[in-house]
Amino acid sequence: MRVLVTGSAGFIGSHVVEALTAHGHEPVPFDLRTEPGADVRDADAVRRALHGVDAVSHQAAMVGLGTDFGDTPDYVAHNDLGTAVLLTAMATAGVRRLVLAGSMVVYGEGRYDCAEHGTVRPGPRGAADLAAGRFEPRCPVCGAWLAPGLVTEDAPVDPRNVYAATKTAQEHLAAAWARDTGGSAVSLRYHNVYGPRMPRDTPYAGVASFFRSALDRGEAPRVFEDGAQRRDFVHVRDVAAANVAALDADPAEGALTAYNTGSGEPHTVGELAAELASASGGPAPRVTGEYRLGDVRHITADPSRLRADLGWKAEVGFAAGVREFAREE
Repeated sequence: MRVLVTGSAGFIGSHVVEALTAHGHEPVPFDLRTEPGADVRDADAVRRALHGVDAVSHQAAMVGLGTDFGDTPDYVAHNDLGTAVLLTAMATAGVRRLVLAGSMVVYGEGRYDCAEHGTVRPGPRGAADLAAGRFEPRCPVCGAWLAPGLVTEDAPVDPRNVYAATKTAQEHLAAAWARDTGGSAVSLRYHNVYGPRMPRDTPYAGVASFFRSALDRGEAPRVFEDGAQRRDFVHVRDVAAANVAALDADPAEGALTAYNTGSGEPHTVGELAAELASASGGPAPRVTGEYRLGDVRHITADPSRLRADLGWKAEVGFAAGVREFAREE
C-alpha cells in the first residue's frame, strides 16, 4: 500500500514512516520542513502528492497548548484549514482511506464519578480555585470531590482550549468527508506521546520534553499544580504501530471511527518527572503549584476498543520507555 504521510519529518510522523516501511508498505513523505512547498494548506502540492496513493496517514499539525490566545489563527490554519484542503484533494483524487492523528484533548476533562451522583462532567476549573491550590474538580451538583476514571470513546467531546477545539474540528471534517465520499476515516486519539525525536525547547512541546530539557541543563524539572495530574504516557513506537494497524484494518465505510490510543496505565505528571530525574541522574523535581488555565486535571482513557477491533496494544512499558527517553542524545 502506498501511504501519504503528512508531517512525515515530525516526531510521530517519522516513526510512522519507519513502521510502514517495516511492514512492507510504501510511505510517501510530505513535510514542509524537508520539502519546500509540501504544505497541506497548498491544494496544488497536496494534489500532486496524492498521485498513485492508496491511503493517507495525516500527522501534520500544530500541537500543544501554545503560548496564548494569539496562536489561534495559526492553529486553525495548520490543523483545520490544512485538513480541509487535504480532504478535498482526497475526494477529488478518489483516495478513500484516512488515518487521522487525533487527540484525547477532545474530551476536555476526563471521566469523574461522584459518590452520590454517579458519573458527572465538571465544568472548567476557575482561576480562584487554582490560585488557592484547589486543583481537583468538584461535583457540579453537590460540590463534593470527584474520583477520576477512564474515558471511553462514547463520551461527549468537550474541548477546553484552542488546540483541543482544532482537533475536534478535524474529526468533524473527516467524518463529513467519509459520509460524502463513502471513505473510511479512523481517528487515533493519542494520549501523551513521548519518546525519541520528541521536540525540545519549544513552548508547543509536551511535558516530557519540558522535563528532559530542564534536566539536560542540570535543573530540577518544574512540576505544575501538585504533580498529581493523571495522564497516559504512551511511547511513540506504539503510536506508530497503531497507525499501521489502522491502515491494515478494514474499517467502516462512510463514517469516522475513533480509538483511544494509550497504554491503559495512568501515571501522574509527578511520577513522570521523578522517573526522568532518576534515569538521568539529575536533581529531583520541584513541585511549584503553578498552573495554566485551559489545562485539564485528569485525562486517561480506555484503549480496549482499539485492542478488540485492531489487535493493537502498547508494548513499551512506562519505566523502560522513560529510561530510553531520558538517555537519548
